[in-house]
Amino acid sequence: MNVEDAMRSAIAQADGVKGSTYPNPPVGAVILDRDGAIAGVGATQPPGGPHAEVVALRRAGERAVGGIAVVTLEPCNHHGRTPPCVDALIGAGVARVAYAVADPNPLAAGGAKRLTEAGLSVDVGVLADEAAGGALREWLHRQRTGRPHVTWKFASSVDGRSAAADGSSQWITSEAARADVHRLRAVADAIVVGTGTVFDDDPTLTARLPDGSLAERQPLRVVVGEREISPDARVLNDDSRTMVIRTRDPHEVIRALSDRTDVLLEGGPTLAGAFVRAGVVDRILAYVAPTLLGGPVMVVDDVGVGSIVAAPRWRFDDVRRLGPDLRLSLVPG
Repeated sequence: MNVEDAMRSAIAQADGVKGSTYPNPPVGAVILDRDGAIAGVGATQPPGGPHAEVVALRRAGERAVGGIAVVTLEPCNHHGRTPPCVDALIGAGVARVAYAVADPNPLAAGGAKRLTEAGLSVDVGVLADEAAGGALREWLHRQRTGRPHVTWKFASSVDGRSAAADGSSQWITSEAARADVHRLRAVADAIVVGTGTVFDDDPTLTARLPDGSLAERQPLRVVVGEREISPDARVLNDDSRTMVIRTRDPHEVIRALSDRTDVLLEGGPTLAGAFVRAGVVDRILAYVAPTLLGGPVMVVDDVGVGSIVAAPRWRFDDVRRLGPDLRLSLVPG
């Protein structure tokens, strides 16, 4: 196996633990032996547990000697709840380390320098874009900006409607698309909706498995707005915790969620427009069904664009098929 293929395996390992590692980043690692065969794989364990490199090294054992460690994030160079990963790599006798993304955290950075000083060969930036756009996306954003990463998620018809003229919206998208949304919810830290969505749809805002049961991990449910919601609203049930924020200011919502990393915005057109105008949407995730609805119920209200020349440009960073639907991922251009 070459280093790029090993990095893709490491990225898959990181995807498998996303949502379970906070405050540590979700990292994946693969150890290749001298012959280029996989000797061990690993991913960051829950807080207090070993990091990805240590898990992979333990599984590789003596086969790590003279081999290559392939890691999605620069190995850490500080002692937190666990010793520095660079010490484990040096002690295991690997000859080379290849990583995708440099660690932006000044407390943990410096791993590459330390490894080089110890005589190891170090490759930097292997499949960096793929790793940074995967499980590490939200953690890297928080490290660089100091605020949670906000993904505005919506489902719509191909003509941009979120409901039919009579207000019915279940279900615009397919079962495959809805399953993907529940997968995202299960790794998110919080889901944000407005009081209007609570009044109109009475959602539970939970993450569910394909059989309909609750996922093991549930996000914080956040209701934003100035109106009182009914104590009988399903969003207040015991399936997960709920935070009610009496504001319509997106910046106040972001401050209230400052200890979170991965936030899903699932509100209606008014709340979505407010977040876009405030400039706090970091990613758009659109589930688009091949149907036409027409009518007045759009996915978003005013986003502050007065003319075409003032319209902000986004770029697609991922497009994939989910059953009959498309999932479009966009980031600021």
